[in-house]
Amino acid sequence: MSAAVTLGAVQLAGAAPAAADASTAATTAPALVIGSDFPDPDVSRFDGTYYAYSTNNGYGNVPVASASSLTGAWTRRGNALPTLGAWASGGLTWAPDVSRRADGKYLLYYTARSTGVGRQCIGAALATSPIGPFTPIGSQPLVCNGAEGGDIDPSSFTDSTGARYLLYKDDGNAIGQPTSLWLQGVAADGVTLQGARVELLRSGWAEEAGVIEAPVLTKVGTQYVLFYSLGGYGGDGYQTSYATSAALTGPYTKAYRSLITTDSVNGTVRGPGGADIVRDAAGDAIVFHGWINNYSARGMYVAALGWAGGFPVVRGSRVRTETERGTLNHCVVRNTTTASQGQVVANIDYADSWVELSVFAPRAGAYTVSVAYSAGYGDAQHTLTVNGGSPTTVNYPNTGWETWRQAPVGVNLVAGWNTVRLTFLSRWAELDYIEVA
Repeated sequence: MSAAVTLGAVQLAGAAPAAADASTAATTAPALVIGSDFPDPDVSRFDGTYYAYSTNNGYGNVPVASASSLTGAWTRRGNALPTLGAWASGGLTWAPDVSRRADGKYLLYYTARSTGVGRQCIGAALATSPIGPFTPIGSQPLVCNGAEGGDIDPSSFTDSTGARYLLYKDDGNAIGQPTSLWLQGVAADGVTLQGARVELLRSGWAEEAGVIEAPVLTKVGTQYVLFYSLGGYGGDGYQTSYATSAALTGPYTKAYRSLITTDSVNGTVRGPGGADIVRDAAGDAIVFHGWINNYSARGMYVAALGWAGGFPVVRGSRVRTETERGTLNHCVVRNTTTASQGQVVANIDYADSWVELSVFAPRAGAYTVSVAYSAGYGDAQHTLTVNGGSPTTVNYPNTGWETWRQAPVGVNLVAGWNTVRLTFLSRWAELDYIEVA
C-alpha cells in the first residue's frame, strides 16, 4: 500500500548527520498477552472490562478470560459454554464470537461438529453475563450446509444503520473446494436470518493455498474493511490480510500484500492469524494468535492499529512503500525485473538528488525504516530525515547492481502521516522501497 498524499519537509541546514546501522533500529513488536493456548481470539469490551473468547482447549468448549486493559494482565474465567446445542458433539468447538444485543443479553456464535451432517456448523447461545454460562438456542444449528463442507468462523457486525449481520466461512477446503466468506443479514435478535446471503470474497490467490477464513468486518469512514486469515493455520505460513469495499455487499478488493505475516513482524510472531479488531476510545487494536512453545500452542497477541486513509496499519508489522511512487528531485525511475513492482529510483547521484515518501504510524514512538537498495561501485551513503528533522546517515554496504538488500534505520515518528526524505551523500545507490514497522 502506498501513501496517498505527500507532506512537505524542510531539512535543517548545518546539522551533522548521525550514522545509522542495524544497532540503532528500533520498533515495538506485537505483545504476547496470553502466553498459553488461546487460539482464534474474539475480544470485546463490555462496561469497561475486556473479555476474550477462544477455540476450545483445556478450559472447555469456549474458554473466556477478562482484563482491565488489552495488554492485561488477563485472568482466565473458565468455560463460557458448558453445554453445546443438542445438534453438536464435543471437542471441536471453534472460533467463538460474542456481542451484546439491544436487549442487553449477550449473544454467542460458535462452531461445532454437527452429528447430523458430520461437518462443522454454526450455532448460537445466550447469556445475561459476558462470562456466561451461555445457553444454546434451538435444537438445530444456525447455519449448516454439508454440501459446501460445512460452515465455520462466525462473527457479528452491526452497520452504521443499526442493521445486524453474521459473517462466516464455508469450509470448502474440507472437501477440496475453494472457500468463500459470506454475509448474512439477521434480525435484532442475531439469530433470525433475513434475506439471502451474499458472497463477499473467494479464495484463489496462490499464497492462500485454497483457504481464506476468520472474517471480521469493520467500517472506517465510508469504507468497509474485511479482515481475514489465509493459508494453512498449522505453521509460519498462516497470515492476516484484508480487503476493502465502498459498499457493504462488495465488490471487495484484496490487499496486494498481507497485513501481518511471520516475516512482516520479523519472526516475533509465528503464523499470525485468527484476528479480531477492537475499536476503542483508548486506541484501536488488532488481536490475533501465533504459535508458541515450539508450535504446541497458540498464544494471544495484541498490536496497535491505525488507519492510513481508511486502510489498516499495524504497529510492528512492516508496511512497504515503493520509492518510485514518491516525490523525486534530480533522479529518475528505472524499470528492472529484479525489483519489487518492477521499478526503482536511480541516478540519485547529485547533491540535490532526493526521494521523499509519506509513511503512516499508528502510534507515536520508535520505528524502523528498512531501506531496500543496491550499490554497485563500493559502499554508498544517503542522509535520512523525518518531518524535516536532523539528518541521519544511512550506510549502504556494496552489494553489486541488481542485488537488493535492506539497510535498517531507527527513527521516531509522530502518530499519523510522516515525511521521510532520502538524499544523496556519497557514491551511488539505487532505491527499491522502504518498509516501516
